[in-house]
Amino acid sequence: MVSDISKAIPDSKIPPGPIAEKWTRHKMDSHLINPNNKRKYTVLVVGSGLAGASAAATLSELGYKVKCFCYQDSPRRAHSIAAQGGINAAKNYQNDGDSVHRLFYDTVKGGDFRSREANVHRLAEISTQIIDQCVAQGVPFAREYGGLLANRSFGGAQVSRTFYARGQTGQQLLIGAYSALSKQIAAGGVEMYPRTEMLDLVTVDGHAKGIVVRDMVTGRIHSFSGDTVILATGGYGNAFYLSTNAMGCNVTAGFRAHKKGAYFANPCYTQIHPTCIPVSGSYQSKLTLMSESLRNDGRVWVPKKADDERRPRDIPEDERDYYLERKYPSFGNLAPRDIASRAAKEVCDEGRGVGDSGLGVYLDFSAAIQRDSEQAVRERYGNLFQMYEQITGEDAYETPMRIFPAVHYTMGGLWVDYNLMSNVPGLHVLGEANFSDHGANRLGASALMQGLADGYFVIPCTIANYLAGETPGAVTTGHEAFKQAEADVNERVAKLLSINGRRSVDSFHRELGLLVWDKCGMARTKEGLTEALERIPKLREEFWSTVRVPGDGNNVNQELEKAGRVADFLEFAELLFHDARDREESCGGHFRSEYQTADGEATRNDNDYAYVAAWEHQGVGEEPRLHKENLEFENVKLAVRSYK
Repeated sequence: MVSDISKAIPDSKIPPGPIAEKWTRHKMDSHLINPNNKRKYTVLVVGSGLAGASAAATLSELGYKVKCFCYQDSPRRAHSIAAQGGINAAKNYQNDGDSVHRLFYDTVKGGDFRSREANVHRLAEISTQIIDQCVAQGVPFAREYGGLLANRSFGGAQVSRTFYARGQTGQQLLIGAYSALSKQIAAGGVEMYPRTEMLDLVTVDGHAKGIVVRDMVTGRIHSFSGDTVILATGGYGNAFYLSTNAMGCNVTAGFRAHKKGAYFANPCYTQIHPTCIPVSGSYQSKLTLMSESLRNDGRVWVPKKADDERRPRDIPEDERDYYLERKYPSFGNLAPRDIASRAAKEVCDEGRGVGDSGLGVYLDFSAAIQRDSEQAVRERYGNLFQMYEQITGEDAYETPMRIFPAVHYTMGGLWVDYNLMSNVPGLHVLGEANFSDHGANRLGASALMQGLADGYFVIPCTIANYLAGETPGAVTTGHEAFKQAEADVNERVAKLLSINGRRSVDSFHRELGLLVWDKCGMARTKEGLTEALERIPKLREEFWSTVRVPGDGNNVNQELEKAGRVADFLEFAELLFHDARDREESCGGHFRSEYQTADGEATRNDNDYAYVAAWEHQGVGEEPRLHKENLEFENVKLAVRSYK
């Protein structure tokens, strides 16, 4: 069992009043800093994807001195570019019944009633401003014949609210944010530090006042001080080893902050995406996503009988099971990601999976091609079909795609209040790195929405609530806390380099990832979670005694970089399993096999688990301490989540 609650969760600072007025009222009640005084404050932004780049650019435009850090060689390489299908906004251009309230409702319901109403409503409100901002930046959204921006549907919604730039929406949005960031770099408002990895958070009197970084080219370990720190460092999906994330994605910045006192919320909420190209061999280090937008026109099916090895075109219609359309007629192939993923697992477990491994289902475009023409399908999804053919050697215009669920996004993250500040004063957390908006399952096309909302519109308004009470420049790197943090980082790096064992870093990462996927993937059981909690400390002990990190720390050393990240995954995974075992219910992406209906749907326990689980670090190998933020649903009625 986890440790008892020691103290109440910090104030979430949710403003009073009707939900539609909370954000407006909060902005009016928030502190302001006059333009001349803004220039006195230094803001450290770690991460330069959509959330980080938009925050750095906007804060600099406001007058703050900004230092922005990323481990890539350019902000243009942030993992945000990998998002394909689109970004949600309640513009209602289609006049199909959408509204801010409906987007709010769909998001709360999609998250299986495990998110804060106030945060979600704010996100829905801001969504319309995001589109205007991006259009002004020149983002080439698809347009209808008359010139208006086009929309398409995504999972978990019955309206068309997803704006897109063919199949590369994330890349185009990041170019917009990068352009804004580059303007401020050129103007001297932002100092950019690429190829720089954050390895520790520095706190002074309990406040976040700086970071320790490693220059990934020279190996130099040094510090930066600031008046506040913003983490926009993405999620922890690579704890599973095989995921749709870039190999560089990691949990290090967030987890090192967690070890300095920041609560980590809902780590067991991991999203499995149903539309990934299946694993083809043990040599793979990552998986490739096919956009959820494909489910607008692609129909998902498997053979009705098990072990059917016929080619898909040889299987007649009456011997095909379009199982999403059968089980969820109201939403069909656009059922939410967690539900569609579990449905795919179910048919594969029955022996009806396709492909050599049997771990795959078909995504078939023949009906759309017959209805709209091949040219129309090419115009909508051409680059995605090209990518699929390059990877698999198969032409999806001629034969159905093969897809299977894979780890994609993480809804858990550092706990933040309504101002996006963690329980560590001065530490703000944006985008996928925080827990705040998606509950137990993220709706498709909402990640880009949250990242840009946090960076462009929320943090510029709320950061002054902290900074107004701080003396600018009061803490410098000469403070003893920086010297101690640097010493700790140097000691950890030296230890990794000195082990000189027999096993590679990748072998540990793969072993851990397969364990996490097997015991805490699409389905979890108390028995499996307990087994993993017994195995992880042993694997971690073996890592610290037998890992081999070649080279030294005084230049480029990718094995050293990976070793530090895998060491953090080995600690973080234990936290993830504690959270999953403690939550004795099924909700969204967290599916405990013990808690399901007769027909395999998730069974929530609102009486006991309608809360945010915020975990406090107690030491490596020690059980974390649980703090609960109770969730109140005043505007969306708690109900059985159904898409049938």
